[in-house]
Amino acid sequence: MDGVLVILLSLVLVVLAALILAVAWLARTARGDRHSGAAIRATPSSSGIAAAADALPLDDDEEPAVRVLPPVRSAADGAQPAGGGSPAATAAGSGSPAPRPTRRDAAAASDHESAGDGAPRPAAGAPVGAALAAAPAVAEASRQVASTGAASTEVASREAASTEVASRELASARRAAEREAAQIVARAEREAAERLARVEREAAEIRRRGEDEVASLRNQALAEAAADASRAEAATRDAARAELEAARAEIASARASFEDELRVRRAELRGREAALAAREQRVEERTASLDDHASRLAGRDQDLLDRENELTRRAAEAADLEAGRQAALERIAELTAAQARAELVSTIEQEARREAALLVREIESRAEEEGEERARRIVTTAIQRVASEQTTESVVTVLHLPGDEMKGRIIGREGRNIRTFESVTGVNVLIDDTPEAVLLSCFDPVRREIGRITLAALVSDGRIHPHRIEEEYARAQLEVEERCVRAGEDALLETGISEMHPELVTLLGRLRYRTSYGQNVLAHLIESAHLAGIMAAELRMALPLAKRAALLHDLGKALTHEVEGSHALIGADVARRYGESEEVVHAIEAHHNEVAPRSLCAVLTQAADQISGGRPGARRDSLESYVKRLERIEQIAGDRPGVDRVFAMQAGREVRVMVVPEEVDDVAAHLLARDVARQIEDELTYPGQIRVTVVRETRAVGTAR
Repeated sequence: MDGVLVILLSLVLVVLAALILAVAWLARTARGDRHSGAAIRATPSSSGIAAAADALPLDDDEEPAVRVLPPVRSAADGAQPAGGGSPAATAAGSGSPAPRPTRRDAAAASDHESAGDGAPRPAAGAPVGAALAAAPAVAEASRQVASTGAASTEVASREAASTEVASRELASARRAAEREAAQIVARAEREAAERLARVEREAAEIRRRGEDEVASLRNQALAEAAADASRAEAATRDAARAELEAARAEIASARASFEDELRVRRAELRGREAALAAREQRVEERTASLDDHASRLAGRDQDLLDRENELTRRAAEAADLEAGRQAALERIAELTAAQARAELVSTIEQEARREAALLVREIESRAEEEGEERARRIVTTAIQRVASEQTTESVVTVLHLPGDEMKGRIIGREGRNIRTFESVTGVNVLIDDTPEAVLLSCFDPVRREIGRITLAALVSDGRIHPHRIEEEYARAQLEVEERCVRAGEDALLETGISEMHPELVTLLGRLRYRTSYGQNVLAHLIESAHLAGIMAAELRMALPLAKRAALLHDLGKALTHEVEGSHALIGADVARRYGESEEVVHAIEAHHNEVAPRSLCAVLTQAADQISGGRPGARRDSLESYVKRLERIEQIAGDRPGVDRVFAMQAGREVRVMVVPEEVDDVAAHLLARDVARQIEDELTYPGQIRVTVVRETRAVGTAR
């Protein structure tokens, strides 16, 4: 009921708010019309307000909340037609001003229009929805009033009077709405009270009926419970009687078993009592024996005490005699006991030192003889077991051609192809009268191999021009890199070494194209690994460690043209960086005595290196000095800023320096050639003369689409 009251009150408040807003809007409209001076050309038809009033459903005993105002006649309005219809507004103004309408006229007009419509007069006291339906009609009337034009002072005064009348009517309508709202609230409260009383009566009736039903159900349940209790009591008595009989039988059985067990226990106790009696007899006999033994021990202790006293007396007498003899000896030898002891110890120590020195010298000489003999045997065995073929590397490679006409295609028009090939690869192409063959000359084996692969691909394809030379050169570089990786893996497989970092395998494979005094470095490393493994086996050492150190000891030679320093220290740093053990790193850095060897593995690495390089015909000093001179020439030119590539050509008689055109202009190119030539003159000794050529190439590329 509280919810219904709240809803009704909310509706009443909404109606009041709508009426207040309508009154305020009409007042503002009237003030605006007075200030603007607009004249009313036509009066609102009373049918709109009457329709709004008729829309309100009224009870028979209530008065209308809003009364319809009579139409306001202006000076321009004419007389009502004879037919008796509603007055019409005309455009032409004529006649005297109409009389001021009164409240009685408005009521009469409203009654007349209601009678004219033929509908019964609605009763007063409309509900809440009637006020809401009247609000749009009032708003429409105010809009019709606002739409009139033609301003005049007299009409304005009449309009003010009409507005005052409308305000009074609206105030009365608001008071009527308030009374109606109060009546609605009172009626809602009465209805709520009636409904609440009715609900309370119904609840009391339901409660009374429930109590009666509960009482009857309780009585019925008590009767059923009494019957169930009697039946349960009988069943319980029967079950108790059966359980009692079973318990009696069980008690009888338990009593019988208990009596049997009691008889057995009594028999056991009698046996234990007999055993305890016998044991007590033995204990008493042993106690008597121990007492007799204790008495004998007491007598023996007394005898021992007497003997100890006798020995103490004799020891004192012996000490006195020894002191007398020592005093007599000191008097005879003129030395104290401490001095005599020190002199004796000194004599014995000198004799022992002399004998020890003789023994050590004999052991050392014997060890040196045996060690030298064993070392010779180990080295001889290793050399005999490792029989490797080694061909001294040359700086010239022969490439066979399908025919002599291919030489002209290699040279190209006006030597264009051969110049491009030499500038790109850094390899000299020697074309002479040798049938179906050309010579490739370069001190760098890697560069020479890349040039050979490039020229072989060009000859096989048949298309030889500068662009194809550059393409095949890039392809040959990748192929040589792959061959280096395969060569490193083959070396590991041949020496039986596994689990090495991929970068170390690649560097190891690069040594396939490196030489040291004419000896292939990779072949030298493989041979050294085999020698170190054989010697380690003879010395009962770990073979994998010795082989690994010997295989990697010249690893730095793959980076000597990229990193400054000794190849032993460079190789040790690279091996340490890629996770090799400290023993292997130490053997690498100590194999040329840059670091003093501290382990047997380092000494074995030195021995294997010297054995492999010291074989007759393994190395050539003249070739090594030649290669070092060419490398130094390239290094001198390559250290200059702006230099891209450097090639020592024609056995070192020509140096071609490729520069970056964006960094070195034509003037700087001439200065660079002069500086390189002057530094070569100051640092190197060479036969003949060396020509320095600086090549600055500018390419312009355009794309046609």
